[in-house]
Amino acid sequence: MKMDADLIHSPAAGFTEEEEADMNDWKLPLAFMKKRHSEKIEGSKALAQSWRMKDRMKTVSVALVLCLNVGVDPPDVVKTSPCARLECWIDPLSMSPQKALETIGANLQKQYENWQPRARYKQSLDPTVDEVKKLCTSLRRNAKEERVLFHYNGHGVPRPTVNGEIWVFNKNYTQYIPLSIYDLQTWMGSPSIFVYDCSNAGIIVKSFKQFALQREQELEVAAINPGHPLAQMPLPPSMKNCIQLAACEASELLPMNPDLPADLFTSCLTTPIKIALRWFCMQKSAKLVPGVTLDLIEKIPGRLNDRRTPLGELNWIFTAITDTIAWNVLPRDLFQKLFRQDLLVASLFRNFLLAERIMRSYNCTPVSSPRLPPTYMHAMWQAWDLAVDICLSQLPTIIEEGTTFRHSPFFAEQLTAFEVWLTMGVENRNPPEQLPIVLQVLLSQVHRLRALALLGRFLDLGPWAVSLALSVGIFPYVLKLLQSSARELRPLLVFIWAKILAVDSSCQADLVKDNGHKYFLSVLADSYMPAEHRTMAVFILAVIVNSYNTGQEACLQGNLIAICLEQLSDPHPLLRQWVAICLGRIWQNFDPARWCGVRDSAHEKLYTLLSDPIPEVRCAAVFALGTFVGNSAERTDHSTTIDHNVAMMLAQLINDGSPVVRKELVVALSHLVVQYESNFCTVALQFIEEEKNYSVPSPANTTESGNLTPVRDSPAIPRLRSVNSYTNIRAATTVRNLNKSLQNLNLNEEGGPVAFSPGNLSTSSSASSTLGSPDNDEYILSFETIDKMRRVSSYSSLNSLIGVSFNSVYTQIWRVLLHLAADPFPEVSDLAMKVLNSIAYKATMNARPQRILDSGSLTQSAPASPTSKGTHIHQAGGSPPMPSTSSSSLTNEVPKPPTREPPAARPPYTPTSGGQAPHSHQFPRTRKMFDKGPEQGAEDGDEPGGHRNYICPALQTGLCDWSAKYFAQPVMKIPEEHDVESQVRMDRQWRFLRNTRVRKQSRGITQKGVSRLDDQIFINRNPGVPSVVKFHPFNTCIAVADKDSICFWDWEKGERLDYFYNGNPRYTRITAMEYLNGHDCSLLLTATDDGALRIWKNFADQKNPEMVTAWQGLSDMLPTTRSQPSICAHSLARRVSIYLDRSKQGGAGMVVDWEQETGLLMTSGDVRVIRIWDTDREMKVQDIPTGADSCVTSLSCDSQRSLIVAGLGDGSVRVFDRRMGPNECRVMTYREHGAWVVKAHLQKETDGHIISVSVNGDVRFFEPRSPDSINVLQTVKGLTALDIHPQANLFACGSMNQFIAVYNSNGDVISNIKYYDGFMGQRIGAISCLAFHPHWPHLAVGSNDYYMSIYSAEKRLR
Repeated sequence: MKMDADLIHSPAAGFTEEEEADMNDWKLPLAFMKKRHSEKIEGSKALAQSWRMKDRMKTVSVALVLCLNVGVDPPDVVKTSPCARLECWIDPLSMSPQKALETIGANLQKQYENWQPRARYKQSLDPTVDEVKKLCTSLRRNAKEERVLFHYNGHGVPRPTVNGEIWVFNKNYTQYIPLSIYDLQTWMGSPSIFVYDCSNAGIIVKSFKQFALQREQELEVAAINPGHPLAQMPLPPSMKNCIQLAACEASELLPMNPDLPADLFTSCLTTPIKIALRWFCMQKSAKLVPGVTLDLIEKIPGRLNDRRTPLGELNWIFTAITDTIAWNVLPRDLFQKLFRQDLLVASLFRNFLLAERIMRSYNCTPVSSPRLPPTYMHAMWQAWDLAVDICLSQLPTIIEEGTTFRHSPFFAEQLTAFEVWLTMGVENRNPPEQLPIVLQVLLSQVHRLRALALLGRFLDLGPWAVSLALSVGIFPYVLKLLQSSARELRPLLVFIWAKILAVDSSCQADLVKDNGHKYFLSVLADSYMPAEHRTMAVFILAVIVNSYNTGQEACLQGNLIAICLEQLSDPHPLLRQWVAICLGRIWQNFDPARWCGVRDSAHEKLYTLLSDPIPEVRCAAVFALGTFVGNSAERTDHSTTIDHNVAMMLAQLINDGSPVVRKELVVALSHLVVQYESNFCTVALQFIEEEKNYSVPSPANTTESGNLTPVRDSPAIPRLRSVNSYTNIRAATTVRNLNKSLQNLNLNEEGGPVAFSPGNLSTSSSASSTLGSPDNDEYILSFETIDKMRRVSSYSSLNSLIGVSFNSVYTQIWRVLLHLAADPFPEVSDLAMKVLNSIAYKATMNARPQRILDSGSLTQSAPASPTSKGTHIHQAGGSPPMPSTSSSSLTNEVPKPPTREPPAARPPYTPTSGGQAPHSHQFPRTRKMFDKGPEQGAEDGDEPGGHRNYICPALQTGLCDWSAKYFAQPVMKIPEEHDVESQVRMDRQWRFLRNTRVRKQSRGITQKGVSRLDDQIFINRNPGVPSVVKFHPFNTCIAVADKDSICFWDWEKGERLDYFYNGNPRYTRITAMEYLNGHDCSLLLTATDDGALRIWKNFADQKNPEMVTAWQGLSDMLPTTRSQPSICAHSLARRVSIYLDRSKQGGAGMVVDWEQETGLLMTSGDVRVIRIWDTDREMKVQDIPTGADSCVTSLSCDSQRSLIVAGLGDGSVRVFDRRMGPNECRVMTYREHGAWVVKAHLQKETDGHIISVSVNGDVRFFEPRSPDSINVLQTVKGLTALDIHPQANLFACGSMNQFIAVYNSNGDVISNIKYYDGFMGQRIGAISCLAFHPHWPHLAVGSNDYYMSIYSAEKRLR
């Protein structure tokens, strides 16, 4: 997160100069704080998309049943006089009864046809029961599974009965005949929709439900009891999918107002605009619109379906308003069912909302099933009244004078309301009411651009907004718009589609079906398009081709590969990343695309991205090359050559600084391994054989005897907290966890028959279960074996390989995988372990069974006797042999076997039988067929076929899905850290004020001058021997590292905050620590002497420590190289360092220096270079050769002058200018020290000096421009540790002779510390490490007796 200084408005106003200088905190870049460090690399949980219609329906048949019996009123209703007479806007008394009936029937059909012209209409005028039955059954027969509508007008018959009957006629019209709703249900079947326009219509709805329930019960009885008489009858259809609309409640009569039509309900449902306008004119408020009469309304110009005319516009506004009311009031699923499933049902329900509004004003309550919440008071009706008002007020002049019609401002105003919602709203609030209207506006060219822009802003709010928009029904509209050629819509449509596909990738099929992919191909190929729009276009295409063959074919024909390859070098990193992902996906399991890529030499063009400055882009390139070689099609010589080239290019990323890239690398190589399985099996077998016959000299082999601390000295092991991203070995319980953390367990590397070295914390019981080889349960190759293979292969002459030339690609790739299996980042090593073990398993499976049959004596071959020298811990059965059950249930109680120390030159172990090494993990699972293995219980291991396959071709890292989350998240919102009012920003401001306070107060003390430094302000026993200490620059926390763990103490309160395992293998140790981003969100960097760097967060607070990242900072520092005494160590230095840490063997380990301002990390140690890492790019930027034949022991840099000062083991101090080339960058070499340099320090001022000190205690001051020292001071002999206070001109020396001396810059001793304060004034142990606080005059000291103390200046100063 490189912060742009302009974006972060540094609150520098009104501060003094001093405080303003501290505003630099705002400008400092932060390391390792990007999304890839803070998030898990995985896609978002897919939201269940409910917007797609599972079952789109059509109403295909309509029965219009009219029982009017014109001229004869039914006996149970007394009509008023005058009374409502119009049926379908026709006065039945104005013509002969028969003619009136037919005309009304024809009119009703026309009214319905406006909404659904394609349905089959059948009229049944004044029918008998039989006629109704015939009509319904024939319609259902023709409709099959589709919906049928039954419209019943009962104005000429009695009201429905409580028994659930409606009335029709007998043949001669002398009697009213009841028709049971039960029968009607049987004839109509389901799905159906019923409209009842008669008094007391609510009764029918109630009866209908009762009968439906009765049917369900009958169905259940028949299903449970086949002998029941009900089961013999034809099954009644279920009525679940039926919809009903009724004109009024069970107890209500229809309104008889003579100004209204008699079939008011039918008019509302089928001619809504006409009745709405009439009703508007009948209200008192209509008097405010002068000159509008009922006659005038009939003359409104235009057609309902032409939106440019007054009538069409009113209809369009009416649709938008009723849709909006429904969307805002109804539950989502009900809205989908009634308003989006079936066009006719949707229209009837929209009009039903109007019926509710109008009929309620006449004390009549329309009823529906399913029931709707009341909507007649919704605020949107006022918008409708206004639109009608504006339209009608123009009518007189339009009709009389022919003036042009002014369009309604309704849609523009609604868009403004939507915009206000977008601009002003808070995060958690109700969705915007106007969403359905925005949808309607997309139909109009006038407002389309604005509507799309607002829609884009809405979708940008996050996945929930996309889901809402899809549920409103936006999809078909934006799909249709892809056919538009308007250039100005392109950016908007690309943005909208990127948002939709980021949330619901299933739309890929719809796009290809409608040729939508061509739209995005043209956007991507258009070089005038801004990079961010091309990025979205390529993201959309990457979704279209993702695991979708039709999409891959369509895009291949659309020339996607060539278009992508042209954009690989675009300056916009996100575009490069997605172009690579898109290429990787189009040829994933799709051979034609791969060959097209080969013809365009796509793989070679992708190579340039492997060194891209952005880790995500490198990742995407590795992904693309991985799927390129991962095609399972037939292989030709040509394609094999290409695969080999790609593999060797990928292998160069083995030490990439980003674990995300290395994880992707393992997956890419796993594709290759799957392709060439047999070749890899051969290599694996050779390596396994080689490893068994080769004894690796381990760092402990040369240990001098007598250097082992007796066991009673071992400290009490405290309980360690478990660590999230690193299964904490000391808290590991299950076998699986142990395997994950086998890094800690190395074969016979250290310790003797009864001894543990004091720093070796893994002595707690749960750690050491290499016993009985848990690998049996999970892995064939344990971590140790792999690690050993890795170290063997690095220096043994593996020329005995049969059948595959030693330096073949397969051997190289196997080596790369071995290296990755020992990766410091657990997720990388886990993946690599899976790949290696999969091949090892297949290799041993294929190679072993016949040999096992030969050597029948195998069962007796293990276990080796516990006393036999040098037995590997992970031999079959371990020692002692375990009962068969416990092999699969290793728990905390596993006893630790004493690790034995083999004699230095032990001959390779020879097994007792059949020349077969007794590694239990090399018995393949199938052995159970032949004999019971050494300790393989019957329940252990699966059947031969069911062995868990470690590697499947679909091994994935989740990178692509994780990258896609970017498009689902808001991109227009200002990030939290730039939002002045956000919590993140407040926290940061607080931290920066604290930093200012610490700097100011500590400066006050150091400027007065420190005359003594021996006031002990903290002492505590550390869990392990302190090897590195580091003060946090601003809070009261100090980190203390022992061999492989880190303890955090609060030195002010004197309490322990945290203790966790660093995760380095057993034969390595932590040799350096740095706080990164100490001014802000601190991270802790640890460096171990195998060259690995690990970065931790969430330590020393209540959370679990998590590994942010880890990488191999120096690759050629295999610890085995230190097993010979190092030439660079002066004898005293060697004695001192051995005294301090016996595994040192004179090596410097790894030394680092961190430059926060530039984000550069300098690393060196037992190597001949100084390697500079850029943490922003997570890659190596420079290797500076030291030009010396000895190790680097200390590094110090100054970003202002680009200088690096290195102290070396041969006593030289070398100055490098990193701006110059590798051959001329060494600008000065001082050779005045005669021995190992303990520390070289470069002062940060512009004319700062170099201060260096050797083990002999001579402190020398150099001026970088002059070749000789300008001052020399002599301090203590036998110096083991030294630090220089950057502010106070003090330096402190720790000696192996158990004392600390503190000097001022003139070389005067100001304090000599030999005893601890308090308990009996015990003598200080030999000093193992010390460090000054960067600001306060505090000195932290760690000594070999486990104690950790801090000394400070006198109290009065503080």
